[in-house]
Amino acid sequence: MLEKKRMFANFVVAQGLRSTRQRDIILDVFLSTHQHISVEELYLKIKLSNQGIGHATVYRTLKLFAEAGIAREILLHDGQTRYEQVSAGEHHDHLVCTSCNSIVEFENATIEQLQNEIAARHGFLIISHKMELYGLCISCRK
Repeated sequence: MLEKKRMFANFVVAQGLRSTRQRDIILDVFLSTHQHISVEELYLKIKLSNQGIGHATVYRTLKLFAEAGIAREILLHDGQTRYEQVSAGEHHDHLVCTSCNSIVEFENATIEQLQNEIAARHGFLIISHKMELYGLCISCRK
């Protein structure tokens, strides 16, 4: 958590932006939320104890987090952008429920190896990728 705060502080300085208390609050709440969260969901969490922070400020700040490399935007089938924390060197993929929009993260070395083999076969260098598999979670299938 401290490393991500430091990364964001360095980004703010490098961009010539000023450090603000509102951004610090938004960052604290975002980093304490270990889920894929929309702007609206994060805004509602922040609003509980910080009435002075508006929806637009949360939106703009999440965009800054993504630019700084501490958050990743995920645009899902429902058109809603969600944000997740980025951890250096860590990669995972997603199972997305099209009914309740729950998201399950998974890692699979065999899938990663297969992607690398396919890319190599085609002379392609993978820089980054994302895999999202859509379907119904166990709760929605009942």
